[in-house]
Amino acid sequence: MFTSINPATGATIETYPELDADGIETALARAEAGFRSWRDSSLEQRTELLGKIADAWEANKQHLAETATREMGKTLASAIAEVEKCISGFRHYAKAGPGYLEPTTVQTAGGGHAVARWLPMGPVLAVMPWNFPYWQVIRFLAPTIMAGNVGLLKHASNVQGCAALIQQMMGAAGAPDGLFQNLAVKSDKVAAIIADKRVVAVTLTGSEGAGMQVAQAAGRALKKVVLELGGSDPLIVMPSADLDLAAKTAVTARTQNAGQSCICAKRMIVHADVYDAFLEKFEAGMKALKIGDPMEKETAMGPLSSVAQRDTVLEQVERAVAEGATLRFGGEKIEREGAWMTAGVLTDMDPESDVAKEEVFGPVAAVYKVADIDAAIALANDVPYGLGSSVWTQDEDEIERFARDIQAGMTAVNALLASTPEAPFGGVKLSGHGRELGPWGLHEFMNLKAVMFGKNVVAGD
Repeated sequence: MFTSINPATGATIETYPELDADGIETALARAEAGFRSWRDSSLEQRTELLGKIADAWEANKQHLAETATREMGKTLASAIAEVEKCISGFRHYAKAGPGYLEPTTVQTAGGGHAVARWLPMGPVLAVMPWNFPYWQVIRFLAPTIMAGNVGLLKHASNVQGCAALIQQMMGAAGAPDGLFQNLAVKSDKVAAIIADKRVVAVTLTGSEGAGMQVAQAAGRALKKVVLELGGSDPLIVMPSADLDLAAKTAVTARTQNAGQSCICAKRMIVHADVYDAFLEKFEAGMKALKIGDPMEKETAMGPLSSVAQRDTVLEQVERAVAEGATLRFGGEKIEREGAWMTAGVLTDMDPESDVAKEEVFGPVAAVYKVADIDAAIALANDVPYGLGSSVWTQDEDEIERFARDIQAGMTAVNALLASTPEAPFGGVKLSGHGRELGPWGLHEFMNLKAVMFGKNVVAGD
């Protein structure tokens, strides 16, 4: 049984039954049958369905957003923005997907040629987290539909209401049976599902621990895996930066979704020449943050997703201070029912301390002072993660250095780092491997098949 708890109040929202062994078998058989049919669907059928799904999400936007807010605590405004992003993801693949699947012809030795074709593979399992309960799923689901594959979802235990709604939206759009199924199962069932011969691949967004477990299970079965794991993203500020905009963006980056985002900027790395000025502006913005009821329009930050997650962040702050960091303000429990805490700022953090090497998945920032660009890059890279990064400078040479030398899958220049349907998303090091979104995400779970033709043989003969 799953229990959905509102982190803003501590009240139980609803309970959901767990799928038993017979239910899992039925779902896998339905996925296999659904794939046999959907793999032969035309590109026109796929784009039409994606458009209908987008329409269904548009029609139910408010309900979808309110469910996410109640289940995991994000503000209603950010939940609405997340739903709108999902709609754009469906529409993107409806529009651009056919072009992504165009075959490519190359000439081969001896006067022949080869045609490289993208073909679907089968049912793909997605193991998804709670922090963006819709968008994380749609990053996998929209390209899955376009590819001609079918999807199976194992969602986080605390957002089963969101998971059920995704399933409902597919039905409302007229998706064929077996194209997408929500599997209400717990983590101990995942390895067996991955091992099942009907599942061809698995994608996971989550912690490095969860990624290791899924990768091990997939490796034993020799199945393709894409992992989008944690991050401790740097936001680097150089002397030529627009400090007002950099500080404002840093506040948003560190506190959006209550700091529970893999690509939140978590470490502010600031050149000594502008350190004091930036810190003053950044602290002012963090202190002014309005914390309150996530359903209210004026609220900038609601509760964390659970009391357990809040307590994990508080324990990390306590350890950071014990290891010599200065807690300038905040980072404290708010005494009320639910998973509440204040935003906070840490300085004087030892880069080699334990906490400095960890991902802090909550609204507490570490601010570092560095002497030059070399020190900034070295510090940015001095963690086990390599997901995203954000750099603030007007110097073209510095931009090139950052783009080349920061060990990350993404770098935003004078902007908040955010995923977008058109661009690749993913990381390096302990942040995982593989890519989502754009043509790259579409192709991850497809068979790139070479069709070879000898000299004087016309394709199709």
